[in-house]
Amino acid sequence: MAEGTRDARQRRGSGRPPPPLVAALDLGTNNCRLLVARSTRRGDLRVVDSFSRIVRLGEGVAQSGRLSEAAIIRTLEALKVCAGRLASNKVSRVRAVATEACRRAANASDLVERAQAESGIALEIISSDEEARLAAIGCAPLVDGRSEGALIFDIGGGSTEIIWMQRDHKAQPRVVASTSQKLGVVTLAETWTGGPLDPDGYGRMRAELIDHLRPVKVAMDEAAPFDPATHHLLGTSGTVTTLAAVALGLSRYERAKVDASWHACRDIAAVIDRLVGLDLKSRAAIGCIGRDRADLIVPGCAIFAAISALWPCERLRVADRGLREGMLRELMGRR
Repeated sequence: MAEGTRDARQRRGSGRPPPPLVAALDLGTNNCRLLVARSTRRGDLRVVDSFSRIVRLGEGVAQSGRLSEAAIIRTLEALKVCAGRLASNKVSRVRAVATEACRRAANASDLVERAQAESGIALEIISSDEEARLAAIGCAPLVDGRSEGALIFDIGGGSTEIIWMQRDHKAQPRVVASTSQKLGVVTLAETWTGGPLDPDGYGRMRAELIDHLRPVKVAMDEAAPFDPATHHLLGTSGTVTTLAAVALGLSRYERAKVDASWHACRDIAAVIDRLVGLDLKSRAAIGCIGRDRADLIVPGCAIFAAISALWPCERLRVADRGLREGMLRELMGRR
């Protein structure tokens, strides 16, 4: 049913206009993503428009400490498309945030000024703590009600957020501990010096990442003991959603089939082993990966494998949601 038809029926049935539209824009190291949504009577989010484009804003930032002019231009073009979507949908409130690439780049303020001048979008460079908090809000509805909690992780282009949520006495998930690590698929791909990312190189990267994340695990264990038998993993990112799509045998990505899907971690590990054994061209030929992700999926797999080694839960739930949904829920006054 068309959105306008639904709205018309709501107005006739209730005598009230539909709730206003709100929007969340997430400008990450690799992607620019927009969601436009309104709340439903049940308190859920109904997405009415979305946009996503790979802009590789963080390309080269790890080496130079600056956003390149080419990356800024790609990003501004995507932001102009977003501005058009916001205008055509008559959005009432917008929050637009930038994350790790802009946190690292010395010239990030130039992008913020040009984005405002050329697209009318006011970008807010948020802290890693704020990014983790919003991701937790966005993913919390997918924490299994039968589990004690979940380890949420968001593998981004420039950073990875890890958030442990556990149910309180009211059965509501709360954050026990969280961290943001400067590990992302773009930065790893650009700074890796351990040789080709063939199966041997992947193994070395995975081992290094386990060593890097081990102190995080120790610190979280000091907050409270983590029991993998009563918790599950909850992954949100292009890496995890792509792995889920491949595991589901999809010829092209379908959000409706991936979001909220459950997987055995051993099945995802088998997908990783298969992808790591392929060359770049073969990975690019997989519909759910394509050329844009073919060089980034292996570093993402290594981050995922390191997390699952240190927090060895049997089950993984996949979320095609997170930071943007957290912003939307706050804009709507919901948690």
